[in-house]
Amino acid sequence: MLGTSGHQQALDQISSLLRSHSSLMDAYQSLEPMILKLFGAGRMSIFQRRRQHQDLVARFKTGKETLEIKVPISPMSIAGYVALSQLPLMIADPYDAAELQQIHPRLRFADKFDKTSDFKTDSILCLPILNAGVMMGVMQIINKQNGKFDDQDLELAKELTAILGNKFRYELGGTNGPFDLLVHQQAVTEKALKDVIDTSQDHRHAVQRMISELRLSEELIGNSLSIHYQVPFVPFLPDKYHLYQSDSRLNLSYLKRNFVAVLADVRDKPIVLMAEPNNAALLMEIESALGIDSYDIAVGLPNQIMQYLGGGGGGAAPGEMSEILDEIGSSVEESEDQVDELSDDAPAVVRLVSRILHDAKRLNASDIHIDPEKSGPTRVRMRVDGVCRDMNQIPQSHHSAVIARIKIMSNLNIAEKRVPQDGKLAFKMSGQTVEVRVATIPTVAGEGVVMRILAAGGAMPIEKMNMSLANMERLEGMIQKPHGILLVVGPTGSGKTTTLHAILGYLNTPEKKIWTAEDPVEITQPGLQQVQVSPKIGFTFANALRAFLRADPDIILIGEMRDKETAHAGIEASLTGHLVLSTLHTNSAPETITRLLDLGLDPVNFSDACVGILAQRLIRTLCGKCKEKYQASDDEIAFIERQYGHEFVGELKLSKPLQLYRAKGCDECGDTGYRGRTGVHELLGMTPALRSMVYKEASVADMKEQAMNDGMRTLVQDAIYKVLKGDTDLAQVQIVGGGD
Repeated sequence: MLGTSGHQQALDQISSLLRSHSSLMDAYQSLEPMILKLFGAGRMSIFQRRRQHQDLVARFKTGKETLEIKVPISPMSIAGYVALSQLPLMIADPYDAAELQQIHPRLRFADKFDKTSDFKTDSILCLPILNAGVMMGVMQIINKQNGKFDDQDLELAKELTAILGNKFRYELGGTNGPFDLLVHQQAVTEKALKDVIDTSQDHRHAVQRMISELRLSEELIGNSLSIHYQVPFVPFLPDKYHLYQSDSRLNLSYLKRNFVAVLADVRDKPIVLMAEPNNAALLMEIESALGIDSYDIAVGLPNQIMQYLGGGGGGAAPGEMSEILDEIGSSVEESEDQVDELSDDAPAVVRLVSRILHDAKRLNASDIHIDPEKSGPTRVRMRVDGVCRDMNQIPQSHHSAVIARIKIMSNLNIAEKRVPQDGKLAFKMSGQTVEVRVATIPTVAGEGVVMRILAAGGAMPIEKMNMSLANMERLEGMIQKPHGILLVVGPTGSGKTTTLHAILGYLNTPEKKIWTAEDPVEITQPGLQQVQVSPKIGFTFANALRAFLRADPDIILIGEMRDKETAHAGIEASLTGHLVLSTLHTNSAPETITRLLDLGLDPVNFSDACVGILAQRLIRTLCGKCKEKYQASDDEIAFIERQYGHEFVGELKLSKPLQLYRAKGCDECGDTGYRGRTGVHELLGMTPALRSMVYKEASVADMKEQAMNDGMRTLVQDAIYKVLKGDTDLAQVQIVGGGD
């Protein structure tokens, strides 16, 4: 053993050696004999803490063994306990169970390495390698040759591990703070992160605000925590993990209070999921209550841990609406300023907004309307199957808080209440991310909000579109053409985007290059190059289309032909050898032709380019569980014949007596008799006869008559076909036909 001056000289030599090597692996061969000489010891190991794993790996060790020693970060080994507690240990005799019990009741010495060799461990000095408070590895020095390790050795070893931690902090891994990786990846600025952490009540609140205010994904935050704590991140995956079944003394309120869930994977291996896995005291309590020897440790976000436990908060199941409204109703009436403060963190308001979003998704609503009233509570309505339903009421005192909460989630300016704002928010339900388009509208009664729930997932298969056989055959013929323009038309919310993506899904083969420009991109498909346009920065549909032409596509989808410039560019693209798909807001297929000619398009170019126009609407379908069959009356048969047209009705081959279906109502459909919607279609194909009429700019009525002679059937005719199929009833036909 060296004297004090010798110690300093040795440490200086070690520092000099490390400066000349870029990695610990390179330096270790020269470093090891210097350290063993410094402590007068027989062996040593440096354990590296593995990223995304809950164990240590001794990659740098003395001895002839070539195996890679792995030990879990748990009290089941001395190195594992040091890593867990981040405290140094001096063990006089690792085989003395009483000595180990005094340190921790479950501490064990892993003697299997001694058993597999002729080496016997008789004393250990073990320290965590830290840098800026972050545990990156463990240094273990074994068998002091003259006596036992003492306090002087411990102080010297602390200096040595500080040098190692500082030099090799990147190689050994780890970050200083739980969220440092977010700054390093430039997902957020250091100032914005500090502001959120400093003004949050606790870890859970900070994570919630990072998601809602800083717009950080749960995956990014989880990864940052994983690298800081050096344990895996386990998100809410109910199909993969379930609560561990044991006779433990852990009650649910204790787990919720500490944000801990004990899970099991498909092989029933226990995993202790913690919001803050460095809480060694809490982990020991849990381990003691569980009575298990072997388990994994993982980090989770507080709200996701609560989801596993079946509790509320953040993205979790937020509790029953009635309970939340009772809680809000019983709260003290507050001033407008105080109510606005609720928007950030008031648990009831956060859960109320979360409950509204969850209910809308569960009911398969397309829109949520939050409508303020001049005097009285705010109404929450949802559009389900195209029909608005009153869902609940929010006390007027909490209207501003709810609106502010939605604006924060959508990254909108909460201070600006005078002008409309548009944004987007996302929430998770059953592990699936749901995106919502948000629009705020200032009214005389206060700010209203309309939220559109965007279609999730991939495209609908074309065969699920419920098109008539004749329409499907004609459409397939049109979209097989190598170039031309196909328009899908109809009002807002008539399923145009769904239809276009169904067509693209049909055309999407490896030999086809497809580009789409949409606002917003709702449906994603592999194999497509999808672009979100942004008119605010001048990236319009027309600009996107011009850019696409340089990318050599076979098929182009333009979200909407809003103006002459886009329409003109679309026609040009179709005439230069591309198949162009787009939408337009018109009521029928023949009207679309006159609308485009009114925009100033050249009739010759348009008629040459156009391969077809598909007009569509969505109508409500009868509930499959409770719809009932009945015999049609004479008036209903006369209505069908009149609406379908006497010259075409023969093709329906109406049976006598005619059997139709009507709505009844059951629990499944909320006693409405209807469940879901289906499309009705009007497909106009461009024929030589119709093309010559377009050249002459004929009237809509004349073009409609020619198109019907060419095989087109109107929206009303298609709706009648769906009635006879049993999909819907005559009331829906009247809605499509405008009540005539």
